[in-house]
Amino acid sequence: MKISVVCVGKLKEKYWREAVEEYSKRLSRYSKLEVVEVADEKAPETMSEAQENIVRQKEGERILKAIKEDAYVILLAIEGKQYTSEGFSQFIEEHMIRGVSHITFVIGGSLGLSQEVMKRGDAAVSFSAMTFPHQMMRVILLEQIYRGFKIITKEPYHK
Repeated sequence: MKISVVCVGKLKEKYWREAVEEYSKRLSRYSKLEVVEVADEKAPETMSEAQENIVRQKEGERILKAIKEDAYVILLAIEGKQYTSEGFSQFIEEHMIRGVSHITFVIGGSLGLSQEVMKRGDAAVSFSAMTFPHQMMRVILLEQIYRGFKIITKEPYHK
């Protein structure tokens, strides 16, 4: 199983990079992991709706270029389906059983995902009705994927 995480923006803080590295190392036992960072669009603090759409559009074009054609695409979106950790692991396992060999998770920028990216998604997952910084979501996502593989393989993991 290959897992790709396509995300907008770079991790500037050392602690986020170290957390991603740690979960990447842990996940290497279960899958081939690739984290692809696409550039975020520079934008002023206050924008009109039209300006926000332009930012989402430009980031969306970069995201779409980073998604491989054969990938099953799971978007992280607030309107997506929420799972328990066990349910999320079952969701991943079901796709493995169905023969999906490449899953790509997409984490948008601070303004979310463009309509074109939303159309490319095969599924959408929400980790909460709350909003999290996209840097933190990268770590949360990797931890939950790791936890999912531990559950799938019936290995112990902190509850």
